Amino acid sequence: MFQPPEVPFPQIHWDFSAITENPEIDPTAWIAPGATLYGRVSVGARSSIWFGAVVRGDHERIDIGEDSNLQDGAILHVDPHSPCKIGNRVSLGHRALVHGATVEDDVLIGISANVLSRAVIGRGAFIAAGALVLEETIVPPGTLWAGVPARQIREVSPELAWRTERTWKHYANNSVAHRAAQKQGIRFTQ
Repeated sequence: MFQPPEVPFPQIHWDFSAITENPEIDPTAWIAPGATLYGRVSVGARSSIWFGAVVRGDHERIDIGEDSNLQDGAILHVDPHSPCKIGNRVSLGHRALVHGATVEDDVLIGISANVLSRAVIGRGAFIAAGALVLEETIVPPGTLWAGVPARQIREVSPELAWRTERTWKHYANNSVAHRAAQKQGIRFTQ
């Protein structure tokens, strides 16, 4: 049993027990070499966490649904009392950040976009590359948001909805290929 250390500022929220928990990873999920997951984390079936991604459940839970992908350098983190929930069929682009927020099913978060604490990204929404979704923002289902700070641009078109679907399916296939390559002795050097 781990013993919590004495910390210099005990009045500030911290939860040592979260650090000592092991992530729950579905056996069909793929975690790339060099990705970091720890704490109160669950990863659903056929989801993938790519090179350099960080999933840090060191205070609250981080739950990742099925068929979702965190691309290279993506970050999931939490705030005290603000867990992070990633739904099914969600794609987080390269270097995207979701911090203590909820992302519902069938969403694409673009490259380098940031979603801050207690925001809710509705089902089927599309967050453009580089967008900054501020704390406590509610993004309605099926809408396209862009900008800094992000604002609603329009409804998601059938073309964008197809892009979201194509992206998560591509990453599901790509993770199977990478797992097979590893089993055949291919090394992904760090």
